[in-house]
Amino acid sequence: MEGAMGLSRANCRAKGGSPGFKVAILGAAGGIGQPLAMLMKMNPLVSVLHLYDVANTPGVTADISHMDTGAVVRGFLGPQQLEDALSGMDLVIIPAGVPRKPGMTRDDLFNINAGIVKTLCEGIAKCCPKAIVNIISNPVNSTVPIAAEVFKMAGTFDPRRLLGVTMLDIVRANTFVAEVLGLDPREVDVPVVGGHAGVTILPLLSQVKPPCSFTPEETEYLTSRIQNGGTEVVEAKAGAGSATLSMAYAAVKFADACLHGLRGDAAIVQCAFVSSQVTELPFFASRVRLGRNGVEEIYPLGPLNEYERTGLEKAKKELATSIQKGVAFVKK
Repeated sequence: MEGAMGLSRANCRAKGGSPGFKVAILGAAGGIGQPLAMLMKMNPLVSVLHLYDVANTPGVTADISHMDTGAVVRGFLGPQQLEDALSGMDLVIIPAGVPRKPGMTRDDLFNINAGIVKTLCEGIAKCCPKAIVNIISNPVNSTVPIAAEVFKMAGTFDPRRLLGVTMLDIVRANTFVAEVLGLDPREVDVPVVGGHAGVTILPLLSQVKPPCSFTPEETEYLTSRIQNGGTEVVEAKAGAGSATLSMAYAAVKFADACLHGLRGDAAIVQCAFVSSQVTELPFFASRVRLGRNGVEEIYPLGPLNEYERTGLEKAKKELATSIQKGVAFVKK
């Protein structure tokens, strides 16, 4: 009887219970991965959800699979199951890697996370080369160029389908600006451009919607707080981790936008770190329109004030180094 039950459960609605997209989360048992997996299981656009990690995936999968939503959940454990986890996926989200601890810079993460991202992207190139790929693993300024180099070497690189997730910077900017203005954060839209670490994070406070103005002190305070939001959480958690819950929220908000784009919805615009000609750098975060092929259009930065122009030069200088570091890692 036990065997028969196991068999029927394994085959139950194996093709997915609802029309929608197939999504894989690589690093699904981690601090970001678990809440991310839970929130993606709640997304009505997801029909199949694959959870992959090198440890603890069976438990996370069993737990999340009990949620009474449409997506069918399957778990995959260890490198030998990576290809099965990836085959046929429409969207792959990568939060895999180690988190930042107090005193660590995003570059300290580099040597560990760079290797992880490289391996996972080799799997994507082989098993689902047409998937949209959302990279969360830090340092994003370097891991996105790593992914691009891996895909180029495999002959599968499509710049429209590779996106670094900077959404947490936008989420923080909306929240902090709303606090200063006394508004609901859901009514605020702050474009954040550049990259996803420290001074490379450039909030364009002159372009905030609804239109408003800030004193020089407010501009300095907000810019600094948005740039250092990650450190704020790392220090508050005092060694117990980095931003995982707000990151999972932001990742799902961005993944949902990608899925709406894939579905063909109009006017889906978000900021992301992508292959770009907005500046002289090969990658840059700015507002993009998402569609059936991923990035359909990249918008120019628009008018910047003097404070933002100065910030842009600082951001570009640091970003150039981080991008080069990623490219060199794959080519060495």
